[in-house]
Amino acid sequence: MDGWQETEIRVRYAETDKMGIVHHSNYLIWFEAGRSDLCRARGFSYKEMEDNDNALMVVAESYCRYKSPAYYEDVLSVRTRVAEIRSRSIRFIYEIYRPSDDTLLAEGETLHLVTDQSKRVRQIPDIYKERLAAEELVYAEAFPANQAPS
Repeated sequence: MDGWQETEIRVRYAETDKMGIVHHSNYLIWFEAGRSDLCRARGFSYKEMEDNDNALMVVAESYCRYKSPAYYEDVLSVRTRVAEIRSRSIRFIYEIYRPSDDTLLAEGETLHLVTDQSKRVRQIPDIYKERLAAEELVYAEAFPANQAPS
């Protein structure tokens, strides 16, 4: 899919409940894996931002809509893209998809404020803004601020 960074995940036994269905909390962990891969694909890592530029991406909002269950041993694709970049925040959107049966399992988003080590909100360093904006942004796909999708 054009514009999406894709990360492959294989569901581990520890990520499932007694019925063999993935526990809902894992989807946010997979969002993080997708987000980290997207940053690396754009030429930097969270660690680089933190260590070199005193810039931490703090989760301020998260949302996940579950559409269909995932099961132990499923191979999934976490699709991640940047939806919005502002002076001090970045919004990412996600889809978790099972290619074997062409099923969308979950969709969501996270909003991140950039802070320094002292937890003070700060401007996003230009180098990261430029790298994250390297692909076309898709504002229309992001959920409205302060409002869960209907």
